[in-house]
Amino acid sequence: MSKGIGTLVIFGASGDLTRRLLLPGLGQLVDLGRNPGFHLIGVGQDAMSTSAWRARVAKSFEAGGATGAKARALAATADYVKADVTNPDDLTRIIAMCTGIPALYFALPPRVTIAACTALAKVELPAGTVFGLEKPFGTDLKSAVALNRQLVKLIPERQIHRVDHFLGKSTVLNLLGLRFANRILEPVWNAENIASVEVVFDEKLALEGRAGYYDHAGALVDMIQSHLLLVMALVAMEPPSSIDADDLRGAMAQALRATSVLGGDPASSSRRARYTAGTIGGRKLPSYVKEPGVDPKNHTETLAEVVLGVDNWRWAGVPFTLRSGKALERARKEIIVTFKDVPHLPVGFRGKPGPAALRISLSPDDISLDLNINGQGDPFTIDRVVLSTEFGSGELGPYGEVLSGLLGSDPTLSVRADEIEECWRIVEPVLAAWKKDAVKLEGYPAGSAGPASWRRTRSSTSR
Repeated sequence: MSKGIGTLVIFGASGDLTRRLLLPGLGQLVDLGRNPGFHLIGVGQDAMSTSAWRARVAKSFEAGGATGAKARALAATADYVKADVTNPDDLTRIIAMCTGIPALYFALPPRVTIAACTALAKVELPAGTVFGLEKPFGTDLKSAVALNRQLVKLIPERQIHRVDHFLGKSTVLNLLGLRFANRILEPVWNAENIASVEVVFDEKLALEGRAGYYDHAGALVDMIQSHLLLVMALVAMEPPSSIDADDLRGAMAQALRATSVLGGDPASSSRRARYTAGTIGGRKLPSYVKEPGVDPKNHTETLAEVVLGVDNWRWAGVPFTLRSGKALERARKEIIVTFKDVPHLPVGFRGKPGPAALRISLSPDDISLDLNINGQGDPFTIDRVVLSTEFGSGELGPYGEVLSGLLGSDPTLSVRADEIEECWRIVEPVLAAWKKDAVKLEGYPAGSAGPASWRRTRSSTSR
């Protein structure tokens, strides 16, 4: 941790994200002896005693497997403040409680984060103050640009950590090693050899009580606009000169700048749907519009698919399909790179296994590659075999990784301002087309594979 950073302040401390994800990741980090010696302050609008907050911190640490003395000591000294983070007087009071340089983590809805950053303009921040912000960053391109401009008025860009926990996943980071450390892959990583790329994050989970946020976001904004576009950028980017923060994020931003809806037509290159009543794993689910807190007038989608193109020399003509949905029959969290088939198979061989694919699973962390080889017993028949292995797991989970970067002043895993704005630019034409109902909102039973009318490609269905 940078010398002098002595306090981590969590805005939104009483929220679900803090309890389920942020605190367990922090506990893992502390238990491993990383970034020691800071004070933890939780800030929320809910009334909570110090003892209740400390008990909550300890319980979340234990849920993440952090049961060591360092984690227990941090939980035992944590403080809680009931405050309005959009009130400059309350913010001044919180900053005064901090020892050393504060790291302020905004575990808040985007509109509240924007209001809090506006209020911070009236607060004197110590030199070196670090911000951590949860996605989504803004609610559209205009608000994202405004938020970015406001942030750099408060602190330098390098001290702003826009957190996307997907970039903390070992599998995604291992993608860099897979691409750039293997001569067998990098020379064929282009339009001459690759037919299509898919980034898929399908879940069996349904709304699970998140209507307050999700019903205003939907699958496109919740997953594709942020997580999946950043993963796609890692797949599509040019080789960076190093994995230093500036080089890596610059290469990702360059790939995003070349990306747009395939053919420039969001109506023909996107699909949306939402789940109706159904059953998953024996659990009966109501239709999405009957879920508590949902307003049917929002026309919120729970399954979204967008086909993009990366308009540069490497990827011209290759479709990149990004898809994410809830309440589906099976969880699929993977990157699928489908290669072009061979142009010709010598006469005399039998069998057509089809084009090979490389699959990089985001959960569990593994990788598989198709090969076409001579079949067992009949050397004239070509069959398909699959080579597979597991990635090595990191010491920390995704939130442990991003918090380590935040407290260590290393922005490598954070998202830069221009990346955020490019992600919003890419999806805005789709959002506009959907708002005009240019793309039909279809339905699918919870627990199904999606709408019957969606014909998935071979690479999407085989595994």
